Amino acid sequence: MRAWISIALVWLVGSLALANAQEAPYKAGVHYVELTAPAATQDVDKVEVAELFWYGCGHCFSLEPVIGEWKKTLPEDAYFRPVPAFFGGVWNTHGQLYYTLQSLNKLDETHQAVFQAIHNEKKRLATQDEMIEFLEPYGIDEKQFKRAWSSMGVRGKMAQAERLSKAYRATGVPTLVVNGKYRIEAAMAGGFEEMLKVAEYLVEQERQSN
Repeated sequence: MRAWISIALVWLVGSLALANAQEAPYKAGVHYVELTAPAATQDVDKVEVAELFWYGCGHCFSLEPVIGEWKKTLPEDAYFRPVPAFFGGVWNTHGQLYYTLQSLNKLDETHQAVFQAIHNEKKRLATQDEMIEFLEPYGIDEKQFKRAWSSMGVRGKMAQAERLSKAYRATGVPTLVVNGKYRIEAAMAGGFEEMLKVAEYLVEQERQSN
């Protein structure tokens, strides 16, 4: 009898250990938020990782080079999507700047430069004149800039980003959103590096469910 009890205890301890090992490392409501209504994504056949950001955010500026390297490690069936936050005022102005640069096919060479100008060179880039002067060395003249700035394409993307800002129900930046379903913030995740680990975990969960 004692031998049988010992075997049963060993089995029970082993089962509990296995259950703990298989327990999810990150949990909704603890490390991330599961959105009640999923937000739209750009490609339903792939897993999207969106970053809600603002050029004027110091944390976004610090995270940018890390994100730049991290997004290269995403699997082929996942992709990264920057989304400027539209929370009003200069946030919207900088969001419009982002989409203007995108429409001019100048985003790759100016995205980091805009961050650098605001945070290292103390330029606000809050008016068209400031932006035009700053962008002149990148081959963008005043007419090009103003035409793109007021274009329907840029206006449409701004409206879409504003809808996403609301759908994510985020209150700050940087914020990551995986597949329009899960919102990850530094305070919940435990830091900016942990945000990326939580995102990796959720990306893998979404890949397995597709």
